[in-house]
Amino acid sequence: MNPYIRAMELPLISILTPFRNTAQFLPECLDSIINQSYQNWELLIVDDGSTDMSYELVNRYADKDSRIKLFKNKGKGIIAALRLAFEKSHGDLITRMDSDDIMLPNKLKILSDNLLRSGKGHVAVGQVNYFSDTGINAGYRSYEQWLNRLTETGQNYSEIYKECVIPSPCWMIYREDLIKSGAFEPDRYPEDYDLTFRFYANRMTCIPCSEVLHHWRDYASRTSRTHEHYSQNYFLDIKLHYFLKLDHQKNRPLVIWGAGFKGKSIAKSLIEFEIPFDWICDNPNKIGRKIYDKPLKPFKYLASVNDPQSIITVANAEAQIEIRAYLADQHMQPMQDYFFFC
Repeated sequence: MNPYIRAMELPLISILTPFRNTAQFLPECLDSIINQSYQNWELLIVDDGSTDMSYELVNRYADKDSRIKLFKNKGKGIIAALRLAFEKSHGDLITRMDSDDIMLPNKLKILSDNLLRSGKGHVAVGQVNYFSDTGINAGYRSYEQWLNRLTETGQNYSEIYKECVIPSPCWMIYREDLIKSGAFEPDRYPEDYDLTFRFYANRMTCIPCSEVLHHWRDYASRTSRTHEHYSQNYFLDIKLHYFLKLDHQKNRPLVIWGAGFKGKSIAKSLIEFEIPFDWICDNPNKIGRKIYDKPLKPFKYLASVNDPQSIITVANAEAQIEIRAYLADQHMQPMQDYFFFC
């Protein structure tokens, strides 16, 4: 059978890609898409105000390959660009790609095979590999390893309040499931984390994957490093927003663990929302003091609270192990009775 005919029998995959000033990386990105083993795709690629030669470069590719459809952002920013790309798309399956990254040759095939096999109500995810011309720092490598461990078993949501548990450029979903999950409608950053929470809210099951499918480029001027929308405050806001919407049980006492930056930020927001809580920590210099007119109590206070839900902001890895062991002894369940926010 003619391979082109065979390709056309497969579902069309729409790849949504915003770009801004990534001319130095775009050839590798575009070539990796063109060289996919799965060939029935369309690339909806949107220029978000580039001032380098990115647009001209993509335009040359589009002239040679009709599957590449180039647009200029009608608004400003990644969310507006993604909305436009999705609006112009026609595929039954939707995925996203970053303009500075590289797809492994079987990425589209593996994601689509997994999704077609599992059916609607699922999101296909793949493992990722960070790379950089200057080396990857320990924090990014640790995040990569943590993310891949979750993806290996499909248990991504089990730690959703820690960090974004689905890599923004390595997922695929049915069009109607993306629409059901709100697609790119909310103006809420970080947009990838927000979408992940909406997949979780709409019970889109993550399909396990044991293979690295995507090379994720890191460099100093990358948007997620430099834009205010990806600062820690935005992450805490989005975590608390969805916790209160999805997992907080108002009939149960709420307890905040830890009085560092994250603990104080969450406490301040809860006070503004007029949501009652108790606040505990293990720092003897803080116990008994008031922050935001709220007294800090020792950890042993938890034993006197009847059926609490806990938000834990303690970042130290060893302390987290001890906390998990203590909560297990109390027969408390993660993502029901307690939630790690770091």
